[in-house]
Amino acid sequence: MTAQLDAPHDLVGIGIGPFNLSLAALAHGLPQQGAGELATAFYDQRRDFRWHPGLLIEGATLQVPFLADLVTLADPASPWTFLSYLKHKERLFPFYFAEQFHIQRAEYDAYCRWVAGRLPGLHFGHQVDAVRWNPERDLFEVDFTQLDADGEAEALGRTHTRHLALGVGTQPYIPEPLRPLAEAPTVPVIHSAEYLDNRPRILGADHVTVIGSGQSGAEVFLDLLRSRPAGRERLTWLARTPSFAPMEYSKLGLEHFTPDYTRYFHSLPEPVRDRLVPAQWQLHKGIDADTIAAIHDELYRRTLDGGWPDAVLTPGVSVRTAGRVATTKVELHLEHVEQGTRSRLTTDAVILATGYQERPLGSLLAGLDPYLRKDSSGRPRIDDRYRMITDPAVTGSIFVQNGERHTHGVGTPDLGLAAWRSAAILNTLTGKEPYPQPTRTAFTTFGLEQREHTRPRPAGELLPLVETRNNATVRRA
Repeated sequence: MTAQLDAPHDLVGIGIGPFNLSLAALAHGLPQQGAGELATAFYDQRRDFRWHPGLLIEGATLQVPFLADLVTLADPASPWTFLSYLKHKERLFPFYFAEQFHIQRAEYDAYCRWVAGRLPGLHFGHQVDAVRWNPERDLFEVDFTQLDADGEAEALGRTHTRHLALGVGTQPYIPEPLRPLAEAPTVPVIHSAEYLDNRPRILGADHVTVIGSGQSGAEVFLDLLRSRPAGRERLTWLARTPSFAPMEYSKLGLEHFTPDYTRYFHSLPEPVRDRLVPAQWQLHKGIDADTIAAIHDELYRRTLDGGWPDAVLTPGVSVRTAGRVATTKVELHLEHVEQGTRSRLTTDAVILATGYQERPLGSLLAGLDPYLRKDSSGRPRIDDRYRMITDPAVTGSIFVQNGERHTHGVGTPDLGLAAWRSAAILNTLTGKEPYPQPTRTAFTTFGLEQREHTRPRPAGELLPLVETRNNATVRRA
């Protein structure tokens, strides 16, 4: 039986991905109201920290600068910065001369594992089973199972906490037509999250199809292309989007990933937010321009001796249905939306770069469901401080990390906002401001501010509109 602490925690985090790891790092050593340090514990069912291990393809880089580490944008002097990691590894000078603003994914994973291996209060191999509110003690009860090295139950435990932080992350999304095939062992139909584990098997397939137009699909396609002999590539890349589009990466476009835009988005009505999220796909679901260039360069290189590579890249295509052909092939039934045409494709392996979806919280939070306030679509309502809105009887807070896109917008899964959100949570939790937050973070003003026109207007402020009706001047505020 895992030992239980008599005193309740101030904060218990469920899940230890980059976002809750950021929260744990910034909470480390932080004083709580009264005496003593903030008492925290974080639980994850995995044996250790791993960040998208199936996509740590050699040479693949983060799409955010290294400053988007776990803590820097909230506390550059923290001992848990990426630069502190490099100093510990005696790699500061090599990094300095490498001049790499965007580091490799594998290096980001190694940095996070370095932090996770040194922070106290992280409990890997612990599966959280249920969460309840105890009104008699004004505390959350967290039930967990301690797992052995094989993932089997070893002991049961329970802990209590004043506040919760949900950071359970996302899970791979597999389209409905392909789910039966993904579950069958005979033909490799895998999500890109499992690519590296299945790479030798995929490379041995005669014909390979990649489905998905985002960064993961592009990186997998490029890796496969580089691994196949010229003229015998036997690759197909399909996407539903109208083109293999670059990610919006202009400096003003990136301001959608600032606290300013997050606050603006949260202030919008729910129907407006729901329309905006899918319309902004190119802000976070496009392809890095360098990856697009690398794919084109590799394809072009294969034309130098004449002829074209045996690779088909077709956007605007959706998979209607799919089925097995004998036991060794897959038949995809395709539809081209713009043409209004349909076709079939027979392939030996399929990689689904079809993205991720928020992990459902229904079973985990079943005991709290009567206390949760939900929107018109049945989703948790989340306030501007990342807290689920609950019945007033619940005096503790349930903070949400990477489960609030419907209320906080496209920056929700972005690593660049991790430290800022963690700092906002800790400022709220402690009732102080251990991490002062900037009042402005973008040059763009995302909405029209409501102003009192009776006060003097500063230079450059817009005047009310003026129009003329029947030779009379009319001012409109």
